[in-house]
Amino acid sequence: MLYQLYDSADNIAYTPEAALQAGLGMVKTLKAGINKLGIGSKLRKDVWLREIDNLLNRGAPTTMIAVCGATGAGKSSILNAILDDNIVPTSGMRACTAVVTEISYHATPTINADVSFLSEAEWRAELAVLLDDLVDEDGNLKRTNDLRSDSGVAWHKVHAVYPSIAQEQLVHLTVDQILARDKNIAKVLGTTKKISAKNSTIFAQEIAKYIDSKDQKRGSKKDKNKETKKTDHGPALWPLIRQVNVRCNAQALSTGAILVDLPGVADANAARNSIAKDYMKKCNCIWILAPITRAVDDKTARDLLGEAFKLQLLSTYDAHTITFIASKCDDISCSEVIPALSLEDDPELEEIEGRIEQYKEEAADLKEKKADAESSMKAIDKQLKTVRSFLEEYEQHKTALEKGEKFAPRLTTTTLEQVQSAGKKRKNTRRGKSGSPKRHKNFGDDDDDFDIDDIDDYLNDDIREDDDEGPDEEDDEEDEEDEHDSDEEDARDELEEEVTVEVLQEKIGNAEEAIKAGREQLNNARKARKDVVDALSNLKKKEMKAQRDKNAFCSLKRSEFSRDVLKEDFRVGLKDLDDAAAEERNPDSFDPTQNLRNYDEIDLPVFTCSSRDYIRITGQVKGDGDPSCFSNVEDTGIPSLRQWCHQLTSSSRSRAAKQFHTHLKTFANSVRIYVDGIGDVTIADRESLREKWESTPQGGEGMYDSDESDDEDMPYWRSLHGPTSVAPLRFSGMGVLDARLFSMNNRSSLKVDARGELIGVTPRLVKEFGVHVEKSVSDLQDLFRDGLEDKCQVGAANAAEGAVQHVDEFAGSMHWATYRATLRRHGSWRRDLNVELVTPFTRNIASSWSTLFESDLFASLSNVIMTSINQLIADVEASAAAGLKDHVHAQSPVSQEEARQALGQTMEVVKEALAKEQKEISRCLAPHVQNELTEGYNLALEERGTGSVARQKAVFRNYIDGHKHDVFDGGAEILMGRLSTAAETIGKALNESLRQLAEKIEVSLAVLWEDTRDVPDQVHARLQLIQSVSKLLEQLVMWSKAAEKASAAS
Repeated sequence: MLYQLYDSADNIAYTPEAALQAGLGMVKTLKAGINKLGIGSKLRKDVWLREIDNLLNRGAPTTMIAVCGATGAGKSSILNAILDDNIVPTSGMRACTAVVTEISYHATPTINADVSFLSEAEWRAELAVLLDDLVDEDGNLKRTNDLRSDSGVAWHKVHAVYPSIAQEQLVHLTVDQILARDKNIAKVLGTTKKISAKNSTIFAQEIAKYIDSKDQKRGSKKDKNKETKKTDHGPALWPLIRQVNVRCNAQALSTGAILVDLPGVADANAARNSIAKDYMKKCNCIWILAPITRAVDDKTARDLLGEAFKLQLLSTYDAHTITFIASKCDDISCSEVIPALSLEDDPELEEIEGRIEQYKEEAADLKEKKADAESSMKAIDKQLKTVRSFLEEYEQHKTALEKGEKFAPRLTTTTLEQVQSAGKKRKNTRRGKSGSPKRHKNFGDDDDDFDIDDIDDYLNDDIREDDDEGPDEEDDEEDEEDEHDSDEEDARDELEEEVTVEVLQEKIGNAEEAIKAGREQLNNARKARKDVVDALSNLKKKEMKAQRDKNAFCSLKRSEFSRDVLKEDFRVGLKDLDDAAAEERNPDSFDPTQNLRNYDEIDLPVFTCSSRDYIRITGQVKGDGDPSCFSNVEDTGIPSLRQWCHQLTSSSRSRAAKQFHTHLKTFANSVRIYVDGIGDVTIADRESLREKWESTPQGGEGMYDSDESDDEDMPYWRSLHGPTSVAPLRFSGMGVLDARLFSMNNRSSLKVDARGELIGVTPRLVKEFGVHVEKSVSDLQDLFRDGLEDKCQVGAANAAEGAVQHVDEFAGSMHWATYRATLRRHGSWRRDLNVELVTPFTRNIASSWSTLFESDLFASLSNVIMTSINQLIADVEASAAAGLKDHVHAQSPVSQEEARQALGQTMEVVKEALAKEQKEISRCLAPHVQNELTEGYNLALEERGTGSVARQKAVFRNYIDGHKHDVFDGGAEILMGRLSTAAETIGKALNESLRQLAEKIEVSLAVLWEDTRDVPDQVHARLQLIQSVSKLLEQLVMWSKAAEKASAAS
């Protein structure tokens, strides 16, 4: 079994992807059953196998998302966070931000990429512009050390590709001479390099060969050290890259989202800029990124969605078209945000700040304890050194006595003086303080030295801490004095005592015991210090966590505020656009207080994200440290953005799965009806109906037979068209459509009447459909003319009227070097003068354009097509013999349902094709203007020498003034001409699609006159197929119920 069988809809874990996968398994099962079936009609074979081909090749829908943003907005980091892997390069001078990168899903675990390079013509054109940027009017080399300047960028690119060419040489080299310098570069141009890596680390290393500049190699320090051993003066390829297509197994893209990382609007490379504009035309959604600190303050929603840009989106705007992403939300200054948003009295913030203050106080106490412990450790260590010195002398003295040698003690000779000195010290330090008497002192007391009795005292008395309190202060002073006197007496007696081996041995033992006790006390002090240090470390973590909580709190509050501001700013921008268009359409009746749409319903999706903290929390990059703001992954905004990827594709995925199952159900029913047969009908009745309505003789050749042999696994298999169920709809540069429709070459295989006219279901429907399509195309062209022609003429006049003034303002708004760079690039540089010049034109037609293409332009065509189908079915029923009438009546609704389903699908494809075409046509004006003004741009550039800047501006201004009407009137003509051509092309494609529909209807009705074969193997094959189709239909019902439950649950 090629698909899983379920007992109940409750057991199905429904997703659109699972539904499509199960449906494909059902189609393959159906195909296997049909393979075993003998089908007499060639037309039925063609139609059935075309249906199977269409179903099998119908892939899951995709949603293309253009990701736009200025340099530094963090696009690459956001994309890597969404993909949950480091796939998009984030280093390499300008390469990573200047290349169009398309990222899509594939199920294999590898990361694959296609790196395509500029063609020779494209690189030649860019080299010419770069050389102009490098050399001034006098033929001298410009300053190139500023990479923000045009000349700096130009030098960096040329030098990257041709490192052996010095700056001074460029002044004297032509484009051809530069290209001839390196034949290997010429071999790369126009090629595509393929990369396949098992993980992102290897992928980064592989793609670095193409995208990184030589002085910024990606990889580990070890790799870099190896690289430095060899000086690499080879060329870098990143300036030559046209586009990168990446395929990876990222969960965020698994439901059909395709992310396209686009360069800035004014990329220096004309080819890549053109690619970016092409993607803007075909993308379903647009994501605009800006750092959150800039998003609100600089009103980025208005800046990035400039007036001309919004005009292009106006006709297709819905809730999912535009998404705004405020990045770098971990970049936060609480001291700025708190007063700005008046958060001082917020209870949550007060609680967080209370914790931070508490941790600071506890840390201060612990630091004092740490200092005390360290002081005690130093004192104990010092005294241990003294005891060890005594021990060493005792051992040396004892050894000398045992050998009968003389020994001169160094430490014990001055014991009396030491004791006396210590006594005076004690009197000074103890007076007025509580403390222990001498016989209870510990290591770490104030005494600097130890005598022999000191060591004895440590062994014979209890150990007490320095901070133990003694009895009454006056008694302490008296005891202290008594002790000091006793010390002196003991020391004197000690000196008078005869030193023997036994005495020394006792003192050695006492010293060793004292050292042992001192070590234990030192270990205790060290442990106390360690406990304090650990407590401080834990407290530091708590304080850092609390500070992160504070940062996160402030960041989330700022995000909440920013979202509201951006949403409102977007509403205001759209209202300004609507008002400007309304005022221009009818200034006398314009009322700015009247809203042209419900702006409260316009809810710009805004996401606030921190890719850096997300990567740190998840450990996506090793060694990047702890997060600076967020502790919770959800607060970074990345999971929500990833879910948004799925949500953007949800409607198209669900719709595709439903359409697939509906199509499959209709087809499976058709197969079952044919295999079941219609019952006992006389041969005469069948043949009578066949003679009237069959267009191809039984067993004869089909209308589109090929000389190619049939597929071995699928008899009579021919994939007539692509994956859709209608003929592919092509427009720009479309080839000639299939002209074999009822051609004279095939006429011998078709049935004709006495007058030589084609007869049968398909010819009749094709003829009627052709009349309806021709009228629909004519009506469509009339709609275009009535709705847009006058608007285009007025728009062209408006554009011509304001052209000279706008050119003057444009020239005066920028540095002369930027103006020249714009002329060299024919108006499209950091701003696009061509787009700005046509803005009055596009603004004038925007509303009418939107109204026209948002209407159902094909509703009347669908109605008349169904009317023709219903009438034909009624005529078939009327012409049937009495014994067939009930069967025809029962088959009629089945055929009508098949027709409705197929026609609906055809109309959807046609509408999508027209929507894409109108989007393409709406953007044809700026290229037309650029082409018309190319001569003017070049004439202006010919001005050289002193005062050339003013002359260049004057030359171009005069050119605009002399050609403005021709330029914009010509644009109106081109716009209307392309719309008319689009209508004709759609008509041709509709004829082909509806021809297939006619064939499908004939096959559906043909069960009334076709007879199944009763040979034993065919009887068995039919029984098997009937059982298979019955199971399949039961499963489709379960999947439909599961889809309804899933929809209700969401």
